[in-house]
Amino acid sequence: MTHHLTKEADMTATLETKAVTPAPVPRRSLNGLIRHLGDTSARRPWTTIGVWAVLAALVVVLTGAFGGAFLDNFTAPHSESAKAMKVLEERFPGVSGGTAVVVFAAPEGKQLTSYRSGVESALSRVAAVKHVATVSDPFAAGHVSADGRIGFADITLDLPSTQFGRPAAAEMTAGLAPARTGGLSAELGGDAAFLNAPKSSGSEAIGVLAALVILVIAFGTVVAALVPIVLALVAVAVSLCGIVLLAGAMDVSTAAPTTGAMVGLGVGIDYSLFIVSRYRENRAAGQVNGQALSAALGSSGTAVFFAGGTVIVSMAALALTGVGFLTSIGLATSIVVLVAVATALTLLPALLSLLGDRIDAGRIIGRRRIAKPAEATAWWRLAHRVAARPWPYLVAASLVLVALASPALALKTGFPNAGDNPTSATERKAYDLLTDGFGAGFNAPLYVVADLKGTGLAAADIPGLARRLAADPGVAQVDPPQVSPTGDAVVLRTLPTTGPSDPRTAQTLQRIRATTPQGVQVTGPTALTLDLDKQLRATLPLFIGGILLASFLLLMMVFRSVTVPLKAAVMNLLSVGGAYGVVVAIFQWGWLGGLFGLHQTYLIASPFPLLFFAVLFGLSMDYEVFLVSRIREAYIATGDTAESVARGLASTGRVITSGALIMVVVFLGFVTDPSPFVKMIGLGLAAAIAIDATVVRMILVPATMALMGRANWWLPGWLDRVLPHLSIDSDETSQQSSPVRVPVQR
Repeated sequence: MTHHLTKEADMTATLETKAVTPAPVPRRSLNGLIRHLGDTSARRPWTTIGVWAVLAALVVVLTGAFGGAFLDNFTAPHSESAKAMKVLEERFPGVSGGTAVVVFAAPEGKQLTSYRSGVESALSRVAAVKHVATVSDPFAAGHVSADGRIGFADITLDLPSTQFGRPAAAEMTAGLAPARTGGLSAELGGDAAFLNAPKSSGSEAIGVLAALVILVIAFGTVVAALVPIVLALVAVAVSLCGIVLLAGAMDVSTAAPTTGAMVGLGVGIDYSLFIVSRYRENRAAGQVNGQALSAALGSSGTAVFFAGGTVIVSMAALALTGVGFLTSIGLATSIVVLVAVATALTLLPALLSLLGDRIDAGRIIGRRRIAKPAEATAWWRLAHRVAARPWPYLVAASLVLVALASPALALKTGFPNAGDNPTSATERKAYDLLTDGFGAGFNAPLYVVADLKGTGLAAADIPGLARRLAADPGVAQVDPPQVSPTGDAVVLRTLPTTGPSDPRTAQTLQRIRATTPQGVQVTGPTALTLDLDKQLRATLPLFIGGILLASFLLLMMVFRSVTVPLKAAVMNLLSVGGAYGVVVAIFQWGWLGGLFGLHQTYLIASPFPLLFFAVLFGLSMDYEVFLVSRIREAYIATGDTAESVARGLASTGRVITSGALIMVVVFLGFVTDPSPFVKMIGLGLAAAIAIDATVVRMILVPATMALMGRANWWLPGWLDRVLPHLSIDSDETSQQSSPVRVPVQR
């Protein structure tokens, strides 16, 4: 009988061990490779630093030789507006050049003609600016408002507006000084002014300074706080040169450097923060410097590698939209994240090796930190509290996220225009003056292009077409037809009664397209942006599906689980939805707008949902990888779900919170920018990270993992055999020989 019980106990132990023992790790595991890379950098620190210095110098040299200028192409490929624009470029020489407009306004009760000398003097200076091809007469018929107070001069450039540049736009604005006498207003508007408006500086500096303060508080020492900042700045500096180099090979959006710097600062600081924190944790546990650093790279370094990979995959997925400027933003941001990962895995170990014990230099008075066991931390107690009653916490957190996300159901998209810029900007003043003098539709012209070559249309059909256009209730004016030099194309400039952001303008465009014959197409800035908005909305489901699938497969390979990546996808969707709702409530509905310097409501910029989703999904996966990797590590060691969640949260809670707080202040730094759409991106990203690091990571993840128990690590056997083994566990954890005892259900 005793023999029988002993045999049964041995069998139970065998089954228990088999249930939770991880699959054997290949001899040349990814952990080992990353660890070896870091160890090599640490053993040869000056060589590593020298290689990075040479690489940076090489990138700078190549940038000077092959770098390009940034260019925004807001065209939906294969759309009607794109095809019509191609006809214009082919049949009307010079039409591809940029445009601007100078607007003059006399004081109330006076005529513009009273200021003729000042106006002509100003326009002569404008004509002398480089790349200005022609300047029209502001006193000509049709260029002066009905009351004679407001007039405008059309300016054509010999290159696209996006290539005109901020210095040239500033010179043109300065040239208007002679006209600004005796109360006359003179403002620069049009595409060239809007696209080259002065850029606010200092947003990045505000975020970096705030991040430094947070790191000093988190680490308690100045040197440890400075290391992540220095690494992030190096990564962003090298990456921005790389983005300029990319611009020499393809069209890169003017928003790419700003987006890249914003994301690069956040992840660059975070990745170094996670490795430095694990390194100092290992040192506090009694490991010598070399051993502590090697172990940190084998664990947190591998997590950084996969976390960076998820961001890169998310950003590269912007290519699925088929829209050039979004593709360029995705590739540019991927470059920044790639460099941030490379610096964290190579340059950081070199710096830590050189610093040695000096990593704790510059300790703040009163911040001599004593390492606490996991059971003594607030994070451990929080996780156990959530695990003890997971359903109430799960329901409460879910209700909070649903409430935050609910405004997103009313999301309306559109493209920014000069009418959305601050009222102090010259392009906004020009926009408002043109609206006052010539109607809201003056800023939203539609160009109806009639192709007379092989389409069955003839010149005799144009007058009838003009009459049909003028009869539309949404059309205010149809200009006389302009015929191409070869006589095979005609353009009718049509002004709607409503502005570019008004939904009625889109309805007018649809009616015109529905009633015009074959061979007639509509283009112009308004039609181009409306077509692009339509394509982006149609692409959004495919884009989101692609990111979800790629991230699911990656996390499934990393954690050897089906439920972990599924849970991560759902959680991240809730985070993104909450952030969408915050942005809609503040910008579209105007809630708390004055707090952020907003004095009107705005449509959500059309690229925002896609760009926002790519950035946020990648960054949310960062925290998922860091937290779940520590939970898995503890689970392999204990086999207890509640305890492993508590230990994982205890070991990462402070670091994730610090990292999230850093990202939040970096992103909030961009809220100081005068552009409402830069504010939109900064505030939206800050809100999403705050939601993800608090409600999701601290409440929802522990609650769901406690409910799922051993099912967290479920993976069908056949799938385990098919999937590549990309273990994120450290070598010591993966190869531990101690059996794990977990009660077996009978």
